[in-house]
Amino acid sequence: MTSLSFIAETDGTRLDQFLSDKLESLSRTRIKQHILNHRVTVNGEFAKPSYRIEKADAITITLPEETKIIETIEPENIPIDMIYEDDEIIVINKPPELVVHPGTGRRSGTLVHALMYHFKHLSDVNGPMRPGIVHRLDMETSGLMVVAKTNRAHSHIAKQFEQRRVKKTYAGITWGEWKNPSGTIEKSIGRKRSDPTMYTISTDGRSATTLYEVQQSLRYISLVYFFPKTGRTHQIRVHAASMGHPIFGDDKYSGGQSKVKGYIPEISQPLKKTLKDIGRHALHAHALEFAHPVTDKPCSFKAPFPNDMKTVLKTMESLLV
Repeated sequence: MTSLSFIAETDGTRLDQFLSDKLESLSRTRIKQHILNHRVTVNGEFAKPSYRIEKADAITITLPEETKIIETIEPENIPIDMIYEDDEIIVINKPPELVVHPGTGRRSGTLVHALMYHFKHLSDVNGPMRPGIVHRLDMETSGLMVVAKTNRAHSHIAKQFEQRRVKKTYAGITWGEWKNPSGTIEKSIGRKRSDPTMYTISTDGRSATTLYEVQQSLRYISLVYFFPKTGRTHQIRVHAASMGHPIFGDDKYSGGQSKVKGYIPEISQPLKKTLKDIGRHALHAHALEFAHPVTDKPCSFKAPFPNDMKTVLKTMESLLV
């Protein structure tokens, strides 16, 4: 028998889909059979294939020896913007459009492939397909991520995330001018029934809290700092949209070209061009604070705004002249 263990980084995914993403050489049907045959446990207990995993769930699958698992990552020489490195951790500034780890439809060109090329030692707590990965950012979101070199560092930092002791600051360019310069958004978030890839405000969802501070108002857009106190999937994007200020360029949550309607041509044309040029949602993991996994001393990092977000702000400033 071969046992593989994983720690869930996000919540809401079905158990069979979660394992299918992890074990790409096994079909979802085969994985479902293993679950029904009690070869899979979640936090030490058997679960159904339809079980929706929760963040930090410990999932173990025990497979017969004859089961072939093809789980290899070929290192790729993809540049990494490294902010900090020591024997335990690496802090990087992830560029937009870089997928964090392999999954359905993405078998190469990920951050994991880059990490495997540049570093000899990475944690394996989350399995061989996600070495070093403690947390993740959406593909389009740029900014800071901490990567674990050792398992003890991985476990220590993962626990800090679980206990909400990691301080995160996101810089987002949103549509419109906010009524209040700062505030707290407390709205539960759940998966959207009509589209399982999206999330929405729902009384049946999981509690979510985001603090915000407006840094700059440019009439048509605003630069806002978001401080998420919980870690729900798409939390900032959903919360910003719920306030009537979706993230600029976020097509998924009504922040794309549809927001341009109603503006006069002198304004709508540069808005359309700017949306096309950035080609993603304007969200950046700007600052990250946590305790070092060995020394327990505070670690604080900042990543400068990417050029595409700087260009958006500069373009919008020019419209006010």
